[in-house]
Order: sequence, then structure tokens, then C-alpha cells
Amino acid sequence: MRTEKLLQYLSEKTGAAVELAEFRQLSGGACQDNYLTRIKAAGKEQALVLRTDKGGSLLGSLTRPQEFQVIERAVAAGVLTPGVKWLSEDASIVGHPFYLMQKIEGTANARDILKSKKIDFKRLAADVAVNLAKIHSIEYSPAILPFLDRGLRPGTNDVALTAVADCRRLLDELPGGYPAIELCLNWAEANAPVTDKIVLAHSDFRTGNFMVSSGQHTPEGGALSGVLDWEFAHWSDRHEDIGYIRMRDWRFGKVKNEIGGFASAEDFYPHYEAAAGTKIDTDKVRYWEVMGNLRWAIGAAQQGERHLSGKDKGIEYASIGRRVAEMEFEAMRLIES
Repeated sequence: MRTEKLLQYLSEKTGAAVELAEFRQLSGGACQDNYLTRIKAAGKEQALVLRTDKGGSLLGSLTRPQEFQVIERAVAAGVLTPGVKWLSEDASIVGHPFYLMQKIEGTANARDILKSKKIDFKRLAADVAVNLAKIHSIEYSPAILPFLDRGLRPGTNDVALTAVADCRRLLDELPGGYPAIELCLNWAEANAPVTDKIVLAHSDFRTGNFMVSSGQHTPEGGALSGVLDWEFAHWSDRHEDIGYIRMRDWRFGKVKNEIGGFASAEDFYPHYEAAAGTKIDTDKVRYWEVMGNLRWAIGAAQQGERHLSGKDKGIEYASIGRRVAEMEFEAMRLIES
């Protein structure tokens, strides 16, 4: 990436000549690129992260300007997440619209988190639960984040049926057939639960999408540094996020720990319920865990098709595409349990 236009943009934003002390791509992110952007201006240095499209987002993901607005709303609700600073929709600067946000310390690498001997996982469970409750404190209103509005009605099964319809639409856009997913979607449609209150869902809330201190930057490890990757946020049922973080695939081998591989439900649910002021419905959690597996199965198929079609060839996309069967099997197992 050429940085001349970026330096000009940053100089305009800071009102001073800017020097790039460091600019390098960060690891992770199949859909978006993130770059550590350490700048010096007016004798001061600050570390930021530049977030932009990788070249082909998954269908249904937000644009960077939309994601920027969602993060602003989350910060206002007290969610621990990196604050956003500047947004540009000028694709000529870095090739795509982008924004810059605060750089936070810690690690988001799920396997490093789960094998750490320094992290207090009970403390992490409490932090994650409380911050999820803060996300869900943002209740639906047509005036809030209007680009997310789909006319969903509380007290109905609109949310679940719309999620099923979205999965069917995305599945129809893929070549080939996926009978196991279709079978599970039939079950999901027939068992769609009522949503009592519509709230903002992160919709990709899992280990790997939040930063955790490991003890290197704080006296004690295990504290949540910040929630990341808001590109799939939408209005939904609060149980969607709870079901998603429970998914077997997001336990990264630590399958006995239902919550993200790092905690039991008993260590997580009470903190969420206390912060949210509501009880968790375990039947709804199971339903949305099934839906999470179906949505991720379709997302994996989309990533595989990016490689197979030649649009974005890469081993990462190909390997993700091979994992569709894992989520199909897990969805069917949950239905039968």
C-alpha cells in the first residue's frame, strides 16, 4: 500500500506534518485488513489501527462507515471497545473506505488466550459477560442506526424468521447444494422463537474477536481490553450473541468450556443476567446456537467459493471452505440433543 496520500490525509486531520513511525499489517481478519499506524505529529506520538476492506467482504457485512457508527454507539453505551477517531470514504487514499481507531494492548489470538497460564479466566468471563450486556442495553429504535432497520417487531418471531430467510437467500446465491443446511433451516423455521425485546447484537461475538490482557501490559492477566470486529452488527434477539459464543467451533479445542473455550455457562450467565437485569432463556440459546452454526457454515462456504471462483484465491479461504461439514454436523447434533 502506498502511503503518500495517507500521510497527507493524516496531516490534514492532525493539523501538523505527520511522520509514519510504523505502518504494518496486523495478523488476522479474513474479510478486513488492519494496519498498525504509529504516527508522530507536533512532537507527539500516537498508536492507531487503520481498518479497511480486504477486497471482498462476506455478504451481509457492514460497510466501514456503518461499522464506524455502530462503534460510536457502543462506546456511548459504555462498551469496552477501541474508540474510533477518523473516517474516510475516499477510496483513492488506501484503495477502500477506511477508519482509524484507538490501538489497545493485549492479544486476540484465541489459541494463545486459551493456553495462557497467566489469564484469570473467571475474571475474563465476568468482563466479557458484562460488556455483552452493555451491547444489549442498546435497544431498537428506528432513529438509532437507521441503516440497520428492517422493521422487526418485538413480541413476534420476526427476528428468527428473518434470520432463516437471510440464510436461505445467501445459500441460494452459492453454487451447488447443501441439503444438511436446508434440513436444519427447515427445523429453524418451524421452531422460530418469539423475541421479547430487540437489541443490538454484535453477531460475531466470540473468542478471537476481543482483545485480552495477558499480564504483559497489566498487573493481572485476564482483563478484557476491548471488543473487536463489529462488521456484522444488527438488531436481533439477545440470545443470538450468547448462542454464538457457545458454538463448538469457537471453543478452539477446549470443548468442555461452553463459553468460548475459556469458561463454563455457570461462570458466565450470572454476570450477564446481573448486568442485563434479565434471565437467559436456555431454550432460546440452543436455538440461536443452531442458527450460529448454520450462518457460519454458509459463511465458510462463501469463503471457499471466493477461492474456487478465482475472485480471491488463497489458502485461508480454501481451508475455511473445507470446514462447512463441521458446522452442519454440529447444528444437527444440537437439534437432536
